Amino acid sequence: LEGLEAVRKRPGMYIGSVGTKGLNHLIYEIADNAVDEHLAGYCSEITVTLNNDGTATIIDNGRGIPIGIHPKAGIPAVEVVFTVLHAGGKFGDGGYKISGGLHGVGASVVNALSVWLEVEIKVDGGVYRQRYERGKAVAPLEKVGTCRKNDTGTKVTFLPDGEIFEKTRFKSDAIKSRMHETTYLNPGLTIHFEDKRSGSEEKITYSEPDGIKAYVKELNNGKEAVTDIIYLKKSEDGIEVECAFQYVNEFEENILGFCNNIYTQEGGTHITGFKSKFTMIINQYARELGVLKEKDNNFTGLDVRNGMTAIVAIK
Repeated sequence: LEGLEAVRKRPGMYIGSVGTKGLNHLIYEIADNAVDEHLAGYCSEITVTLNNDGTATIIDNGRGIPIGIHPKAGIPAVEVVFTVLHAGGKFGDGGYKISGGLHGVGASVVNALSVWLEVEIKVDGGVYRQRYERGKAVAPLEKVGTCRKNDTGTKVTFLPDGEIFEKTRFKSDAIKSRMHETTYLNPGLTIHFEDKRSGSEEKITYSEPDGIKAYVKELNNGKEAVTDIIYLKKSEDGIEVECAFQYVNEFEENILGFCNNIYTQEGGTHITGFKSKFTMIINQYARELGVLKEKDNNFTGLDVRNGMTAIVAIK
């Protein structure tokens, strides 16, 4: 299929479902692009707004999507980003060392599944705008104003398509939870969330300078802590590993894994590695201290993780 028709034909392949989860995913895709800008060192604030007319607006203060003419496509780079699959900054020459987002198809997929989408970019002292309808540009990118030279960023507003989605009303609880999680994983980032829809108006700002330590504390809220929060961070071979854990007076374990800011629901080698190494070290130490005698069996993984709340985040 040409261009973005594939996305409209098989939306589930790109955003998981056409239910509320997939609908909310549209916001995450655009927000994740802004988070990638933050990871690259250029964006400190993101604003997510649910408007009364059913649209969503995501604004960031990153560098702004490039507006220069794309050498191969012959159209502005921003138009390529919104109308061509697999054209994101995470492909090719490594525009980003670390990035989350779907698979570099984010912005174009959101565009394809919207009745209309408008992008406004502030870059080099100018404000540029382009509008698309069901994935196609309806006019060329135009300059619509000026701004301060150091004022940069991207603003995306879109209206999800009722032909595609079962429901087109965003679910604010899931979005808030995802935005809050993002600030725990990125201590230097502030995310503003505003719901302007009548009957559910609210405004909230997320900022977590203590990062995943604050996340562990939040997860253990209301439980009896048996240890302080232990925090470790190290970079090796281009991989940054961060881990925070604490024991509470409970029987179950609660271990969350993240890779490039994305929650890894099914676990993964980062979690397996954390668990096996942790068990090994506790056993080694227990023998050194004489807690375990020669004839004693080693503690099992379940023994040492009883009551543990942990977050393992890798980038």
